Amino acid sequence: MRKISKICCIGAGYVGGPTMSVIAQQCPDIQITVVDINEARISQWNDPNLDNLPIYEPGLAEIVGATRGKNLFFSTEVDKAIDEAEMIFISVNTPTKTYGKGKGQAADLKFIELCARNIARVAKDDKIVVEKSTLPVRTASAIKSILDNTGNGVDFEILSNPEFLAEGTAVNDLLNADRVLIGGDETPSGKEAKNILSAIYEKWIPKERILQTNVWSSELSKLVANAFLAQRVSSINSISALCEKTDANIAEVSRAIGYDSRIGPKFLNSSVGFGGSCFQKDILNLVYIARSYGLQEVADYWEQVIIMNDYQKKRFADTIVSTLYNTVSGKKIIFYGWAFKKDTNDTRESAAIYVADALLEERAEIVVYDPKVSEEQIYADLNYLNTRSPEENRKLLKVVNEPLAETQDAHAIAILTEWDEFKTYDWSLIYEKMLKPAFIFDGRRLLNKKKLTEIGFNFYKIGESN
Repeated sequence: MRKISKICCIGAGYVGGPTMSVIAQQCPDIQITVVDINEARISQWNDPNLDNLPIYEPGLAEIVGATRGKNLFFSTEVDKAIDEAEMIFISVNTPTKTYGKGKGQAADLKFIELCARNIARVAKDDKIVVEKSTLPVRTASAIKSILDNTGNGVDFEILSNPEFLAEGTAVNDLLNADRVLIGGDETPSGKEAKNILSAIYEKWIPKERILQTNVWSSELSKLVANAFLAQRVSSINSISALCEKTDANIAEVSRAIGYDSRIGPKFLNSSVGFGGSCFQKDILNLVYIARSYGLQEVADYWEQVIIMNDYQKKRFADTIVSTLYNTVSGKKIIFYGWAFKKDTNDTRESAAIYVADALLEERAEIVVYDPKVSEEQIYADLNYLNTRSPEENRKLLKVVNEPLAETQDAHAIAILTEWDEFKTYDWSLIYEKMLKPAFIFDGRRLLNKKKLTEIGFNFYKIGESN
């Protein structure tokens, strides 16, 4: 069996960067080059100050510090890395289409195709190409078709190796994976390629956790895993709305059903809604695929998971408005958190974006504090929605680097990300500074309701009646 000595990864984002760093750490005999055409991003990966890496993940900076310059390299020289590598990972973005057929649901495969054409143009010897990006089923055949028809007589094996990383715990997820999925052709060369990739993971993952399948099963498993997890979140969030109308408490309901060994406790925490780069995108993809095969009921079933998630975000924004006497115009509302979850600086599909957008439409004056998300990113997220001009967004929303100063004369505080540091604040001091009555809207069920009510706050917690 061939032994791999050089790997190239196209795409230096949330998947490519951490995945290649961990492989480099675990396989010192393999030289890994992560390439991207985004020069600014590559220079951040190469920054001598590890605090300036483009991605924040606990444990990542230490691994990059130990491997960078030894067997891990970050470069903009895409063609050179493709030419030298025996195995090429594709980790580019596959956003939901914003135009044309499948708009709003289908994955945009523009970047994947450009990658494939680039590999075909450059490659002069046999390569194993590994899909790492989340893709709709049947993408591997499209990549193979491009490679086989435009290549220089080179043999390509295409493998699907979807990532199952949760942001905020990506390094641990890579080091202690529940499973590694490798899909490929059932031909002798396809099986050999699967074994070659498996041998890399076997350096630190027990072999019984490495599952080999056909390509379609691998691609579909990724979409279905995320759809099932998101479905659990939407399911518990739908019950949180019911709890608020009755005297039930969502925490007690979650605990009660989570003790059922058939259900289990994970992904049963009610919140303002799920975010992140994968859940929504993958479900929409699943919906689109089902519709394209005429499976209308299947599509409707999964689409409801997204509808419920949107409803939860809207409901939270509506609660803020109605509680603040049906008007938030000119009122200062502090947002604690903008990232879609704690321990990451990723804001993709974050609930905070949509809650802020709804409140800005009501002319609220929002102040945002997040320990890891930059001011530029927060404005970029809002501007992307095109609800109002960038100038208006900057006028109505302010980003601060210090959490307490701006609480002076604020009407309300909304918790949008479950950062642990929010629990440690001097809430008595915050209460003194705020206008009375002072409101807290806990969209992450993070704070102690009893303590804060004793301080004097009017406290709303998702999934509990007031």
